Amino acid sequence: MSAPPLTPLDYIAAGYWQDFLVRRAVAGGIAYEVDLHHCSLDESLASLQRIDTLLSQIRRDMVKAGIWDEATLLKDERYRNFMVFLAFYAGRVLARQWRQSPRWFGRFELDARYPELALTTDDFYQHMAMLYGTDTDIYTKNSSNRDNTPLFFALEPIGMRLFGHIDRAFKSAQGSQVDSGLYQAVSARLPKAIAGQVVVTDKSVTEVAAIEIVKTTPVAKTVAEKPPTPEMFSQLLIELNEIEVTQATSKTEYEQECKVLDQFERHIAKQQKPREQVMFSEAHRQAKQQALLGLKKAADAGNSAAMLRLAMYELLGEGLIANEGADKVVGIEAGVEWVQQAASKNDSRAQRLLSKMYYQGVGVTQDLKIGKYWLEQAAENGHIEAASLVGQWQQAQALITTQKQEQHSLKRYQLLFAVIIVIALLIIILV
Repeated sequence: MSAPPLTPLDYIAAGYWQDFLVRRAVAGGIAYEVDLHHCSLDESLASLQRIDTLLSQIRRDMVKAGIWDEATLLKDERYRNFMVFLAFYAGRVLARQWRQSPRWFGRFELDARYPELALTTDDFYQHMAMLYGTDTDIYTKNSSNRDNTPLFFALEPIGMRLFGHIDRAFKSAQGSQVDSGLYQAVSARLPKAIAGQVVVTDKSVTEVAAIEIVKTTPVAKTVAEKPPTPEMFSQLLIELNEIEVTQATSKTEYEQECKVLDQFERHIAKQQKPREQVMFSEAHRQAKQQALLGLKKAADAGNSAAMLRLAMYELLGEGLIANEGADKVVGIEAGVEWVQQAASKNDSRAQRLLSKMYYQGVGVTQDLKIGKYWLEQAAENGHIEAASLVGQWQQAQALITTQKQEQHSLKRYQLLFAVIIVIALLIIILV
């Protein structure tokens, strides 16, 4: 099958990437371009975690500077270019996992091909999407699979991370929940084994003029890159920065120690291997130990954020107890205790983490009932993701209840009908 014609966005996406690689200025400029180069954009899944961390930092900086205003920033071409570049980059990472070239559609193509989406007029986050997947027939306009076409509206998770909050809900163009970051969004769209085949291309994505889609070819099963830090804890670090929880004690010491530990986390995130294999010098290990001791001091004083940060390191086997040479189980138990203590202080971040631990059996015996309890507690204390999950669960329960009621009513009607037939037969027989 001949390759479909390139769209204007395909050329723009490739142009953005080439300009970025050679450090050539983009028309209108790109905000935070220097920071993007520091993120080591190597088209890996781990690089998306680094971008998510950068977006969280940008959000915090804007809030502190009093310029956290979505409408104002979207009028700034440099910020729009920044977000569009990140969307294009996330598409490159996703396409690489599918062994494809990115295929982008702008608003005109989306409206023409997928009118059922009913995209919102003038919605910045819905004006472009990338097509991905293994079925090459989806490139045809009259495809019978259009309702299930995998489209990636990459601007949505970027906007969610920068501007999402309880009063600014993001609505997905496809009706699903908007992911809270690019790593989560791309991970949810990674290829799964489909008869041992995935779509591949024989051209580099940098060769724009030569992009082509070739027939499906049997290849070895694609294995997604595993990030150095488990998703549960990388998400915790994000929430510790994004979700503010009032503390009864000073945050100064906690913030000072976190600056040190964040340097370690940024270094680990850049590594293409498990975090336990990342080596540090003795001086670095001593600096980390001192930071952990400072965290413990803040945690002992009642700082729930410090408790959670300490808990993460204990559960990962990198905490104070592990450094003392104690049994790993002892460290895990200490980590669980810190999480429970923070959760008891109504810290929604701790309650959400504790729900994950019980659902997944991490550090505790798996217990879905307790996991649900802590999920509901997190939702009650304002955790947006937890509230969304609880809402979805309640909707599912309501649907199940309705179905049971309908089934019960049907049985009653069937029984009534049977009784009427019996009575009719008796009348016929008796008469």
